[in-house]
Amino acid sequence: MAWLKLIRWKNLLIVFLTQLLVWACVLLPVKRYTGTPLLLGPLHFLFLSLSTVLIAAAGYIINDYFDIKIDLINRPEKMVLEKRIPRRFAILSHSALNIAGLLLAAYIARRAGHYEWLLLQLACTVLLWFYSSHFKRRFITGNVVVALLTALTVLSLLVYEPALHPYLTQSYFLQIHSEWIVNPVWVLGVYTYFAFTLTWMREIVKDMEDYKGDAEEGCVTMPIKIGLLKSARFSQLLGVLAITPLIIGSVKLCSKEWWALGLYMIVAVIAPLAWWILTVNNKATTEHYARASRNLKLIMLTGIGSLIIYYLQTNG
Repeated sequence: MAWLKLIRWKNLLIVFLTQLLVWACVLLPVKRYTGTPLLLGPLHFLFLSLSTVLIAAAGYIINDYFDIKIDLINRPEKMVLEKRIPRRFAILSHSALNIAGLLLAAYIARRAGHYEWLLLQLACTVLLWFYSSHFKRRFITGNVVVALLTALTVLSLLVYEPALHPYLTQSYFLQIHSEWIVNPVWVLGVYTYFAFTLTWMREIVKDMEDYKGDAEEGCVTMPIKIGLLKSARFSQLLGVLAITPLIIGSVKLCSKEWWALGLYMIVAVIAPLAWWILTVNNKATTEHYARASRNLKLIMLTGIGSLIIYYLQTNG
């Protein structure tokens, strides 16, 4: 149980389910429409997703390794490293998980004949290390790194699936066999952007929640440098930047008779996100920021759920 807490198994499950939904709802229909065989068949997809999960698990371990003093202040009751798991064993596990994740990705890159794809996983392992040791304590940098890593969860499927590459320069809608479908590359692009902006917002709110412990450890997070009020307003600005393309996209979907997906986005994603933007600055308490962080996570999950609606309309 201690190990499951250390690697944040619930978050890893969300990562896997997100990639599974993207693969099943976006990539597989491409094969049905075009007849193009996919590199990411069931086995290769499983390898790529496991690679992502293993590298993410290693990232959680190294994050706790460098955050022992801060966690003693912010959340001592949730600590498992050092209390139940020795630090030395944790660092060895971190290395083993990274190696396993890189080997799985290398296998797929080798089958495709594109070893340069492996740079994506290598970059993630390096960023996770430097995030935990340096970037996390710096102004804005740490938040952006986490947002980028989250976005790469979706973007990696685009990189590792050559069948999608011809659609990189195509328009938002594609006409295939007299039917209009949403360009799968645009779908992945929207979800990548959505994941990036909402994760950035959530990281800011988490820093607001952890304000006390971070300040005592000499961190220079956004709330510490510019204050809680300005940080909340910046997260609201990011929310506006996230919601604007969603509104435009929903209108376009409805105009092409993709009304089910457009309506879902309005009700399940846009409306809750608009309410979040309006209420995040209501209070300046740890409990309020913790609730705001959880609500953003729920909005991200409902956003991911729209992939099911996309699949049903694509294959209707």
